[in-house]
Amino acid sequence: MNFSATFIARPVATTLLTLAVALAGLLAYFQLPVAPLPQVEFPTISVQASLPGASPETMAATVATPLERALGAIAGVTEMTSFSSQGNTRVTLQFELDRDINGAASDVLAAINAARPLLPSGMPSNPTYRKVNPAEAPIMILALTSETMTRGQMYDVASTVLAQRLAQVDGVGQVTLGGGALPAVRIELDPERLTAHGLSLENVRTAVVAHNTNRPKGVLEDADRAWQIEANDQARTAADYVPLILRYREGRAVRLGDVAEVVDSVQDLRNYGAADGKPAILLILNKQPGANVIEAVQRVRALLPRLQSTIPEAIQMEVVSDRTPSLKASILEIQRALALSVALVVLVVGVFLRRLRAAVIPSVAVPVSLAGAFGVMYLMGYSLNNLSLMALTIATGFVVDDAIVVLENITRHMERGASPWQAALTGSREIGFTVISISLSLIAVFIPILLMGGVLGRLFQEFAMVLSAAILISLVVSLTTTPMMCAGLLRPEPPRRGRRRVRWTLWYRRSLAWSLRHGPVLWLILLAVIALNVTLYRSIPKGFFPQQDTGRIFGSIRADQSSSFQAMQQRLDTFMKIVRDDPAVAHVTGFTGGGQRNAAQMFVTLKPRAERDASADQVVARLRGKLSREPGARLFLVPGQDIRIGARQSSSQYEYTLKADELRELREWEPQIRRALSRLPQLEDINTDYEDRGLQTTLVIDRDALARLNLTMRDVDTALQNAYSQRQVGVIYNPLNQYRVVLELAPVHVQRDESLTRMQFINSLGQSVPLSAFARLELGLRGGEPHAFARDGEVDHENRILLDDTNQQNHADQGDDGKLGAAHDQSEQGAHPSRRQGGQNGQRMQKTLVEHSQHQVQGDQCR
Repeated sequence: MNFSATFIARPVATTLLTLAVALAGLLAYFQLPVAPLPQVEFPTISVQASLPGASPETMAATVATPLERALGAIAGVTEMTSFSSQGNTRVTLQFELDRDINGAASDVLAAINAARPLLPSGMPSNPTYRKVNPAEAPIMILALTSETMTRGQMYDVASTVLAQRLAQVDGVGQVTLGGGALPAVRIELDPERLTAHGLSLENVRTAVVAHNTNRPKGVLEDADRAWQIEANDQARTAADYVPLILRYREGRAVRLGDVAEVVDSVQDLRNYGAADGKPAILLILNKQPGANVIEAVQRVRALLPRLQSTIPEAIQMEVVSDRTPSLKASILEIQRALALSVALVVLVVGVFLRRLRAAVIPSVAVPVSLAGAFGVMYLMGYSLNNLSLMALTIATGFVVDDAIVVLENITRHMERGASPWQAALTGSREIGFTVISISLSLIAVFIPILLMGGVLGRLFQEFAMVLSAAILISLVVSLTTTPMMCAGLLRPEPPRRGRRRVRWTLWYRRSLAWSLRHGPVLWLILLAVIALNVTLYRSIPKGFFPQQDTGRIFGSIRADQSSSFQAMQQRLDTFMKIVRDDPAVAHVTGFTGGGQRNAAQMFVTLKPRAERDASADQVVARLRGKLSREPGARLFLVPGQDIRIGARQSSSQYEYTLKADELRELREWEPQIRRALSRLPQLEDINTDYEDRGLQTTLVIDRDALARLNLTMRDVDTALQNAYSQRQVGVIYNPLNQYRVVLELAPVHVQRDESLTRMQFINSLGQSVPLSAFARLELGLRGGEPHAFARDGEVDHENRILLDDTNQQNHADQGDDGKLGAAHDQSEQGAHPSRRQGGQNGQRMQKTLVEHSQHQVQGDQCR
């Protein structure tokens, strides 16, 4: 049976089928999404909760723990991490690769509702969730600046108008605002004036709550008409709160303005953001897991002109970071490589066949096979990315082989006197099984890749499938189109015997004869080559993915744990100026404040590669020396990468994670491991997220004295919350947004230590009781509470040691993992004494070395 005979006998139908495959593939090419890499992200959901004024320890115990217990029961969770800071908790869930994120979101919502009765009653809102990985690099950053409007006004515009509209864009998972807070009415109390009028902080809070309300009031109606009842019960500005009567004393009204300064300000004073040296509000856009980056950014850019027209003209909106230019450049580069490889294959075929008609036949197989592969990619939901295009580039050399084999066999029969028609029939029948076996043997190489699981399998399955599809389509083309074209295009020609051809043939015969006479020598050469390959394989640095230059650098500032917000603001400006002065930098943005007082984030956008003289790694290396001279804080810079595994944010390229059942063990081991790593020459910029050196003021309360003075612990905690936590005591309802009324002591009293010692409490009898009557203050270091880590229902304490390579600018040549592996071995040796000590204590500790930008390497367990 000759499979090719039907197609040889029907050249018109075969031609139409070939054109149909090519056109379908061409149409599919323009419909394919564009991405840097295949979709390999774990479905990830981030849960956020806030309780203004609560310490990290309080947030971990009262908010994070109930949420973890409820969320940990969800099926398919592979990793759950939580991070608690001042007034905020974030729980991040990572699911199995095949878990549907929409179904997971429904389970997360149900778990949040189940945990709600266990959460503190003072939370301003229920926990919220987003289908986004907080560790994922943002796809775009917008900066709002203005010469006339305040940051609070710009933040209001960003929150009310821009953020909600941008979050609706398909592919955008979350829009985070940084650098400011919503407008609010702030009541800044003077404790001395309160005491003079016999008022407590709780008296003020109760009066403010009663003064501002918005309840249904009903309707008046008669037989003909109806009247809606309204009242001026809403206090909307600071001026509306100043005349509020708190109490009458000696026949005189004590008003809020007598004991406090009431100002129109912002909800949280401790927030600051800047862009290129100007105060700014930042809108940070993260993509939804599985979304196409380029398409999402294109949709956002198309929406920006409309958004600009809806905000005040005094606000300038600028794109300061865009993830897509480097993606488009890399895709364009590999597309050029693909086109060049096709041209080279056609050229080589023409040179060696030396016949125009013969060269055209296998050259047709290349574009048709590649076009057919595009169609398969479309049907399977793949994208145009670096790996799929690389597979097609490699396939260019494979897809032409089958056609050449068929062509050569048909030409051989023609040289023996057969007609083109008969030669096509005979040659295709003889070579058909051989061509099939060749193609299947090539595809068999990729079967192990297709069966791989996990992230590696997801990453390379698309590569293997695209390459296999191109080979299969070339097999079909070589058995259908190629014989048909041979029968129609080839003409009998006498064999060409030029002088050069005779010379090459003679040289080949002599070399073959010598090889047959010296078999042992060839065997020795073969073994030597194999040994050389093994040696080279062992010596070449190995890595999961090469270090990329995406034109983006992420920075994390860590200062002394007792640093104030004002100090962090100055340090952020200083670091941003140093980075901005580098000639390779285009934009620098950053923000600080919120829950973390001693930390700040920075985003650096580099100029296009053609406009700068250094790679991203080299820029980081030369900035490191300038940044190290700044006292009081350190800025850690990490080049952005297209692939990132894990759901935890990191300020370095690698992480060394310590986990223990008890917090005491972490406090004992963390400094020892960190010192051992610091001695390694391969590593630098070593830091840790374990913070237990911050200053803390502890109230040691005498409970007996407290009861004797007619006070309770609730009275004390409530007074402290009212005084120092920026407590939100009211809501101002506006048509577009809701704003808060914030109660706190005046800043001059919050910034002084002695204000706490002079604090007065009003007991149940209306008497003023000083703090010193029932408590004493102890100044010291707070006990750090690291991240809680839960996996498969088990909750551990963990601490991460963050570290970077010493020579990042040579990553492309030397490889990361070779140096990291050596460093890992040496750190194991340096940590041995600590491990033996841990064994005596009988405690379990697991160390895991994680390369967050690219891969994870599991360490061993310490006992």
